[in-house]
Amino acid sequence: MANQQATEKWFQDSAARSIHADQLRKVELFNGRAAMLGFVIGVIVEGLTGQGILHQIGLGPLVDGYAACSTKMLPFCF
Repeated sequence: MANQQATEKWFQDSAARSIHADQLRKVELFNGRAAMLGFVIGVIVEGLTGQGILHQIGLGPLVDGYAACSTKMLPFCF
């Protein structure tokens, strides 16, 4: 009786791990496809508007400030 319960628990645990692994694989596949689609849309919008991806998501001032500091155009950049 105890051996049968242990065997059933092992099969249930094995099935649960298999289901979880399958779900994780599907979710990661979806996330990868969504990321690729988002990147392609960002590149297309960049081509249409002339603004880079970082400008599109609101990080434009950061990029502009770094570019100005790297070329020593601002007096407070060291």
